[in-house]
Amino acid sequence: MPKLVFGHSDEEVDLPDEAPIAEACEEAGVPFACTEGVCGTCVIEVVEGKENLTPPTPEEEDFLGEGTLDERLACQCKIRCGKVKIKF
Repeated sequence: MPKLVFGHSDEEVDLPDEAPIAEACEEAGVPFACTEGVCGTCVIEVVEGKENLTPPTPEEEDFLGEGTLDERLACQCKIRCGKVKIKF
């Protein structure tokens, strides 16, 4: 089962395969606004396990630039497998 870890508290949350991370991030304190990938309010830093997230969406690439995997938009990411550690 995929695991999302919050770097500021080391809190771990188990999520189903291919689950969006937005709700878990919001509960942990990540700020959200539009939830559509255009405002950038929910930018997170992926510290470990970036390969365990789905590829960046076109909205993320428009906002963050192509090829950026260290920063992601929490409203757009889904966790595929393994462990992902983030900071915000």
